[in-house]
Amino acid sequence: METLLLKIQNHIAHLSINRPDKANALSQTFWREFREVFEHIDENPEVRVVVLDGGTSKHFSAGIDLNLLMSVTQKAVSCEGRGREKLRKEILQLQAPINAIADCSKPVLAAIHGGCIGAGIDLICGCDMRYCTDDSFFTIKEIDMGMVADLGTLQRLPKLIGEGMVREMAFTGRNITGQEAAKIGLVNRSFPDNQTMLDEVLILAEQIAQKSPLSIRGTKHILNYSREHSIADGLDYIATWNAGLLLSNDLQEAFTAKIQKRIPKFED
Repeated sequence: METLLLKIQNHIAHLSINRPDKANALSQTFWREFREVFEHIDENPEVRVVVLDGGTSKHFSAGIDLNLLMSVTQKAVSCEGRGREKLRKEILQLQAPINAIADCSKPVLAAIHGGCIGAGIDLICGCDMRYCTDDSFFTIKEIDMGMVADLGTLQRLPKLIGEGMVREMAFTGRNITGQEAAKIGLVNRSFPDNQTMLDEVLILAEQIAQKSPLSIRGTKHILNYSREHSIADGLDYIATWNAGLLLSNDLQEAFTAKIQKRIPKFED
């Protein structure tokens, strides 16, 4: 891959955005590779949890690559209607890789340092958990470019933090610091430096990787379902889910390990 680095070890997929010379601006190649790698991760039975970070770049992501943005908005088509239809299709294609994070059956933990700008916000909103450094910052930059954010921020962020704060960020484009991000619930925790953050996030990933993979995947699926449905719908759905998947080898192994006072060993 040109724009990503992937390392799989101890059931953890450590995925880093790898465009340090461009401050991890998200190019056309990135969007294609990102979708492909998440499809691979989702299907890889060895992987139980994912950690996404900004690698060696100064920023987690400077947002969408301006060359990509210009190419999308300036394509000449003789028919106005067909041109707008093509633009809509291209926006949906850019949304798909971020949807792949949310649709991935394994939990995804984002470790954020430096700037998380524009489309970088879209990326982390698709993740299950977010962590950052105190000196990181977050900004919905689209408003300063005369645009409406269209890759998921305005749809997912209100489900993560208070709507008033979402509107403040979206209308002003101001920077939210790492510590403020932790205070408003945009991230779970903020850490004093990048290495401390990565160490702690990997410890969390290791804890998740030790759990039943079947149960972890099921828990993510149920949480995603419940977010979009009523409590009554969610309770009915989990009853059906567990009627189908509760009686598993993982359940037996968890009970046996508990009795034998050892760490359970689950199949991939």
